[in-house]
Amino acid sequence: MKTKRVRKEETEMASISKVFLSFIFALLILIVSGAQGQPMEETNKTLSPYFYIKSDDPRVDQLPLKSTSADVKVVGVIADVIVTQVYKNEGKKPLEAIYIFPASTRAAVYGMKMTIGKRTIIAKIQERKEARRQYEEAKQQGKSASLLEQQRPNVFQMNVANILPGDVIQVELKYTELLVPTDGVYEFVYPTVVGPRYSNQPAETVLPLQKWVENPYFHQGESPPYTFEITASLASGLPIQNVACTSHQVNIQYDGPSHASIKLDPSDKSGGNRDFILKYQLAGGKVQSGLLLFEGEKEKFFLLMLQPPKRVNVNQIPPREYIFIVDVSGSMYGFPLDISKKLLKDLIGNLRPTDKFNVLLFSGGSSLMSEQSLPATSENIHRAINLIDRQRGGGGTELLSALKRALSLTRSEGYSRSVVMATDGYVTVEEEVFDLIRKNLGDANMFTFGIGSSVNRHLLEGMARIGMGEPFVISKPEETREKAEKFRKMIESPVLTKVKVDFGKFDVYDVEPLSIPDVFAERPVIVFGKWRGRPMGEITLNGITSSGPYVNKIDIRKEKPLKSNSALQYLWARHRITLLSDYNSLHKEDARVKEVTQLGLTYNLLTAYTSFVAIDTEVRLVDGQAVTVKQPLPLPEGVSDYAVGRGSVAQKSMAPLAATRSMEVDKSQVREEELKDERRASKLVRLKVELGEISTTNGLSKETIQKILKQQIPSIELCYQKALEKKPNIQGDVTLQLIIDSKGQVIKVSLVSSKLNDKNLEQCIIQKIKELTFPTPEGTEKVDATVSFNLKTS
Repeated sequence: MKTKRVRKEETEMASISKVFLSFIFALLILIVSGAQGQPMEETNKTLSPYFYIKSDDPRVDQLPLKSTSADVKVVGVIADVIVTQVYKNEGKKPLEAIYIFPASTRAAVYGMKMTIGKRTIIAKIQERKEARRQYEEAKQQGKSASLLEQQRPNVFQMNVANILPGDVIQVELKYTELLVPTDGVYEFVYPTVVGPRYSNQPAETVLPLQKWVENPYFHQGESPPYTFEITASLASGLPIQNVACTSHQVNIQYDGPSHASIKLDPSDKSGGNRDFILKYQLAGGKVQSGLLLFEGEKEKFFLLMLQPPKRVNVNQIPPREYIFIVDVSGSMYGFPLDISKKLLKDLIGNLRPTDKFNVLLFSGGSSLMSEQSLPATSENIHRAINLIDRQRGGGGTELLSALKRALSLTRSEGYSRSVVMATDGYVTVEEEVFDLIRKNLGDANMFTFGIGSSVNRHLLEGMARIGMGEPFVISKPEETREKAEKFRKMIESPVLTKVKVDFGKFDVYDVEPLSIPDVFAERPVIVFGKWRGRPMGEITLNGITSSGPYVNKIDIRKEKPLKSNSALQYLWARHRITLLSDYNSLHKEDARVKEVTQLGLTYNLLTAYTSFVAIDTEVRLVDGQAVTVKQPLPLPEGVSDYAVGRGSVAQKSMAPLAATRSMEVDKSQVREEELKDERRASKLVRLKVELGEISTTNGLSKETIQKILKQQIPSIELCYQKALEKKPNIQGDVTLQLIIDSKGQVIKVSLVSSKLNDKNLEQCIIQKIKELTFPTPEGTEKVDATVSFNLKTS
């Protein structure tokens, strides 16, 4: 009995010990996570953006970036840009500011300097690791320093260390890029903000190079906290026909037939949440084609730009198969998905009966309309449009798996396949996507539609470039029809095939690209390279058009090397770096890494392996340590909070912006954000828009008008949902009068009556109706129609 009692007591003591040890272990985890400012569940967080929550510490300036500005000078086909960022510490503690910002995918960044008071420090190009080491060492020594790193070819990170209270530090960087016209239209794009990138990778396992994704954002609709300025000057060798900015309010002044100045209107000071897009044409739709030469101390560079022939109408077009891939993830919620729906309706609705098509929708997963492509019958087209119309947007952005699924579909025999993707590109899998497309290059052409005001152009342009297709970007709803028509026109037939360039006696080497693919759009053929000796002879462009052989020649003797063409060295090196980087994404090789690094060091260029670093010689912070602050970014215009995600609010906002994760978090504020998202979601479920009475004159039947109007109800619901966030009790009828012209276009929408009492909501509905296209009316030049909608939340 005694032995059994002892054993029983020992068993009980062992159980108590296990419970006690488990308690101690749990307590230790709580202590450690508390010391780090992270709850336990955050240890499993993914590398994702999060919503900005201001720290309780009033001594820390949360928003050190005060202004960003760009000075753009375009001479001929080359743009030279100076970007100036001004940082100021208005708090009481020394700061290190970290700012993520975009640039053009074609930008060759060749210079940087830092100004503190009257001292100016010219940055030096260094190998990336060495630049980071020098920066960290300077930061620890109390010196002011700045570091510019490339996180993606179109995403940069600026670190500015030891900004003392009251300091104003100005960082200036320079880049150049080539402007390539399409259909005679030149376009300069200055990206202003990096959209949030979806990532499902655990934050604890990623490399330091990927940490930039974990960045704070303001909520949708909040203006950038810093001012944005941009000025541009155009100087072309030919008369300018017109200049327009499609993204911002600007003032344009013509300084002669071939010169123009563009300034941002003072009313648009908060325009730093969308790409600045400037377009211009030369008189008669001409293109500045020809040969540019530059003679440096050690090397000589050339740029050949030759305009291809005009498109010829083709009657016999081979049958085509289209795979439409549509992003319906959280970042597409609202405005971007509205545009995608309109685009797909336009593209699918205009397919020929001989075509086949399929639709693949993706977010966290993917769904396919059919396992095989379907004939473009009216029934199948209607089915596809209804499928797209039902989408609302939500979840992650698993683009890679969606593309794999699309490319693995059984191909229709005898059909030319094209993959058409509509997305904002807010992902971090660029290299994997490029790899996949290159491996399937013979299976399909790749065309991309970037949807949104600040899309990931590196991904979208790269996909199209590798897939021998073309990228399109739609930043506004009214651009949708134009871009869809441009796409249809382009793919009817290549402008030029079997393209070859004969340099004759002109001694060239290191020429890029090695071969020229079929030219789909009416855009110039561009060739970079180096040359030796004296420029002499002729360059001949040969190819085949739909009407026969094509030849274009240029006399080299008429061209002279100019010092003003010095940007050619940067443009050639940047092109070479882009090519090597694309190849390196397939199989990373040390030889390619070394070549890219050497190109960056030789030509003073920012690359994935070289960075700019500027260090002040004066020790300015003697005692103490600077607080690291990640500069929060505005969400791109039209992008909703769902791009960051409700889960991200709960996980990520536990790390307040002010530098250290050891600061205490305002949990009530986090809960408030969760409740806001829950209220948004509940409203999205309860609200309802119903089509009421319709009256019309001759030309279109009530049934036809009703059918078209029903397609736009999901977009009107989004207008309604947005209005309910500000005024929860809005409901009632609204009646509109439509005037439809002989082409089926809505040329006017007037408000007849409304019980909504919300002008913004009424204008949003009117805008959605204006976007519609009706069938061509019969026997009349104009159709008057009166329609009503009932909006309710029950």
